[in-house]
Amino acid sequence: MVHEGRTYYGWVVVGACFLGSFVVFGLSYSFGVFFERMLAEFGRSRGTTSIAFGVQSLMLYLGAVGIGVLIDRYGTRRMLAVGAAVLSFGLVWTSRAESLAVLVVAYGVVTGLGLSVVFVVSYATVPRWFDRRQGLAGGLASAGLGAGMLVVAPAADALIVRFGWRSALLVMAAGVVVLLCAMIGAIRDEPEPEEVPEREFDGGFHANERTALGEQFADVVAIARSPAFLALFCGWLLIYTTLYVVLAHLVVHVLDLGLSRTVGATAIALVGGTSVVGRVTVGHAADRLGRVRTFAACSAVMGAATLVLPALDAAIPLFAFAVVYGFAYGGNGALLAPLTADLFGRENINAVFGLLSTSLGIAGLASPYVAGAGHDAIGSYTPAFVAAGLAALVGAGAIVAAGRLRE
Repeated sequence: MVHEGRTYYGWVVVGACFLGSFVVFGLSYSFGVFFERMLAEFGRSRGTTSIAFGVQSLMLYLGAVGIGVLIDRYGTRRMLAVGAAVLSFGLVWTSRAESLAVLVVAYGVVTGLGLSVVFVVSYATVPRWFDRRQGLAGGLASAGLGAGMLVVAPAADALIVRFGWRSALLVMAAGVVVLLCAMIGAIRDEPEPEEVPEREFDGGFHANERTALGEQFADVVAIARSPAFLALFCGWLLIYTTLYVVLAHLVVHVLDLGLSRTVGATAIALVGGTSVVGRVTVGHAADRLGRVRTFAACSAVMGAATLVLPALDAAIPLFAFAVVYGFAYGGNGALLAPLTADLFGRENINAVFGLLSTSLGIAGLASPYVAGAGHDAIGSYTPAFVAAGLAALVGAGAIVAAGRLRE
């Protein structure tokens, strides 16, 4: 039991995971700011060029399956150091890409794998340290995503204007090294039983026992075959279709409307900034209201906002969309790992969370390409926005079903 007056080290871990989510999504979700320059650089269509972002999203989440197992077995700090090295190398290589094929490999595959390590650590570590306040802790840790979008997208835009997109990536790579070194120094796998605050875990805290690889695999497969897992997987896949369509194409959609690129970058930043508020406030409220119903409600708001997006053609309405969407997305994102722990337990959480995250990878790979190809064919994003919004509403229903299947 933690001594009275002593700060629980779990909050330090929350801070470290905040840095990780800041890095992962500040980098990944700033793609829209680079998109216009890459279109001009490589001279390809929107659908084809967006493959680089789609492949990165796929690798980020698909890689999480194996990476989650490796983290469970070899430790958080060691695997995080490997991920930081791979991520930095990928960004530097991307800055030197001379063809779209090289861009896809460097930015999509290599950078995506580095991001994947940091992603799993940032999201799946916190539930090992918290139970009663898991929504709040998870919200604070994942708020780095919104802060990253708020800071990195406008900063990248300014760097691109001043130095060009290639040099901007090098500056961002240097920042990644600094932030991830701080994260590596602070992160720990899980607490010692004697340092956990009283009443944080129902029935007391019990450290995870490392099982044989075959036994771990069998446990994860059994979870993956359950109806609740399949419902949750499909729900995440449908809900996050909206996110990747919006983040990859919002800036160029704004340009199509005759508005400035700064309006688009500001809208992306607002999504990130308001998501910080959503993650903390909604995450905290979900500890009392129920994490399943809160996640589903936020997902429905994301879908409804995306349905309205085609009707908005001025800066102020677009900023209002960004605020509503960002707040709902923040509440949704704060609960990804807590929802996983609630439904399937903390044992093997890195592996289970990684497996569920492949749904996000599929959404990230397919939806930006389909939206871009649709625009190439008919000159409008309206069908893509409408379809994505409807998909999110269906996905919210799947989340409710997953909760009921585990009751």
